Amino acid sequence: MADTFSSSSENVIQRVVEVTVGESNPVEKLEELYQIKDICGFITEHQFEKVALQFPDELLVDAVAVALEIERNSNAKPFILGDTSYGSCCVDEVAAEHVGADCIVHYGSACLSPSKRLPLMYVFERRPVDLEKCTSAFRELYPDTHSHIIILYDVNYVHAIDDLMALLSPEYPHLVVSELVVEGEQCYSHGRIKRLHDDTCLSEGDNNQLIYQFGRQFSLTSGLSITDYSMFYVGQEGATLTNFMMTWNRCSFCSFDPIKMTGRTESVSINRALMKRYYAIERAKDANVVGILVGTLGVSDYLKIIQQLKEAIHGAGKKSYLFAMGKLNVPKLANFLEIDIFVLIACPENSLLDSSEFYKPVVTPFEMEVACNRKREWSEEYVTDFRHLLPGGQSHVPLADQQEEGGETDMSLITGALRSQNLMSSEPEVSSFGSSVVLRNQMLTVANTNSAASFLAERSWRGLEQNLGATPVVKAVEGRRGIAIAYEEEG
Repeated sequence: MADTFSSSSENVIQRVVEVTVGESNPVEKLEELYQIKDICGFITEHQFEKVALQFPDELLVDAVAVALEIERNSNAKPFILGDTSYGSCCVDEVAAEHVGADCIVHYGSACLSPSKRLPLMYVFERRPVDLEKCTSAFRELYPDTHSHIIILYDVNYVHAIDDLMALLSPEYPHLVVSELVVEGEQCYSHGRIKRLHDDTCLSEGDNNQLIYQFGRQFSLTSGLSITDYSMFYVGQEGATLTNFMMTWNRCSFCSFDPIKMTGRTESVSINRALMKRYYAIERAKDANVVGILVGTLGVSDYLKIIQQLKEAIHGAGKKSYLFAMGKLNVPKLANFLEIDIFVLIACPENSLLDSSEFYKPVVTPFEMEVACNRKREWSEEYVTDFRHLLPGGQSHVPLADQQEEGGETDMSLITGALRSQNLMSSEPEVSSFGSSVVLRNQMLTVANTNSAASFLAERSWRGLEQNLGATPVVKAVEGRRGIAIAYEEEG
């Protein structure tokens, strides 16, 4: 079998893993890098007793030293979250609640998705930026000084944006810089962050249009839309940049990589990326059994989108099953062959999972809604934040009334076969594994549900079964000794 789905038992036991351990920073640099004084002031002000410290893997080398400094300068007991349940950019409130933490301090890169269970403080890395080379690259990429440009950046470079604007704004009068916004009453940070109180930050005057998305906020000139602007991104290529490009896919993007110290025009061929996502939508339309993957327990309103997806999937005549399995990988999902397609509920940066190596495709909630809700059409709009799909969100579309549609059919662009949107919208009370008699348009129609139960019934091996009364009673005997790769009696 391919190594993608399983590994040789000998390789697992004998594998040598190369671990690169970085050197920890000296104590005198910890204050500059991790804002320990501000954190202790935050803890003392709110009288927190237990504090959860969440580090990404690359910063764990300093975790113990930071925790000791916090404990030495405050009355709180710090706990280090050694492994996050999902992406490190999301706040792991569940792990913090396991130790009864009163608040969370999140270090490093962050998607800035709203979290509402515990008080939260963000501390970003202060990664270095060569401003001279950055401005030089900017001028080469945008020779027209009257261009309308929006500066976006990774959160770890926010400390350098003011200086960058001071160098560029005299030459570029139409330059707009985005600001980081921490959403929620219990979210805190220091520096250039503004807190969002309800709608107080959503209006800065009658002449400008304010855009707020992905924890970023910027104003557009009156009479212009976001498609009239170009985007300049400061940071490395990764999930954050991809998320921006997929969402604002009609804007041209350029970037400056502070590590390589080079600027470039992004040529990821975003249209091709969108067509790849549309192919996944067609797969979702063909699917009969859908697996809903819970990829976050910290982003607010994740339970609401789960319920909305269940209703949309059921209304489209499909079966859905809920999975909570932490960080995803190929072998995990390959265990569920009965699932035709998976939909991942996660933060915007983790939603766009490249599922090319997976046995079955993984789509976003927006793509699943396009597949299941006839009222939502595929257009130039692409939504990565599932909160915008909920009632009251800027991209919410009510579910189509299945009775009005009357079981309309369309053709699959993949298989060429006809398919019905609501063949199973009215299910009988009792159904067999293989097929069901369903009521549609006051007529009896035979339909194959092809659910996970029918898939299991067709398997030759179905796992451990009780077989009560059919298995003879025997005395317990001594079993094998050793490990599975080489039991003792096997030599």
